[in-house]
Amino acid sequence: MSSRSKFKTFICRYKHAWVFLYIFIYMPWFYYLEHHVTETSNFHIIHAAVDDYIPFIEYFIIPYLLWFVFIAVTFIWFFFHDVSGFYRLAAFLFTGMTIFLIISTVYPNGLNLRPVHFERDNIFVDMVKILYRTDTPTNVLPSIHVFNSIGVCIAISHNKTLSGRKVIHYGSLILGTAIILATMFLKQHSVIDVTLAGCMATLLYPVIYAKESRNAYHAKTKRSVKKAIGE
Repeated sequence: MSSRSKFKTFICRYKHAWVFLYIFIYMPWFYYLEHHVTETSNFHIIHAAVDDYIPFIEYFIIPYLLWFVFIAVTFIWFFFHDVSGFYRLAAFLFTGMTIFLIISTVYPNGLNLRPVHFERDNIFVDMVKILYRTDTPTNVLPSIHVFNSIGVCIAISHNKTLSGRKVIHYGSLILGTAIILATMFLKQHSVIDVTLAGCMATLLYPVIYAKESRNAYHAKTKRSVKKAIGE
């Protein structure tokens, strides 16, 4: 096979890569918000009374940072192994991320939860300090860390291969839960951010995944009926 033919085959096989073009919408928009909604500008403070009772626990920096690997690895796996699942995952994540950008644009928001002084001095606290320096406490509503974690867990649960492997299936749920908790224990997000991310995921789920769930249910019912009548 010639190089040209191989290239055409590659393009045809991975034509769904066009989805990655979304990064050219998201990143400039997010960059704009990060540099125009800052700690020195006017923005709405997100705060719930329960936030004050949640302790700062620096060890949660580990699952918080694992979020980047969790999302990237899952997204890439679907890209190569499940095209229809890849499209659904992309639709779920990118819709939520776009809603987040719109909210942050029309309703500039931020937090005032981060500790000024740390009770302990260890490598985990040092990692949190680096995180605080690189990530402003603005544009937090709803939490993308939370929303994308939920989206990835949903995608995994809807894939027969991944959901059939208990280590992956339950491991993703545990990691996803740890990431969600990390956003609050690291004072990166308010309970409000987390709750709204969960609500957004709940609203988008039936729009993107309901049809697949109904088809799977009808197929399972049809097989059960055939088995019952001896076909």
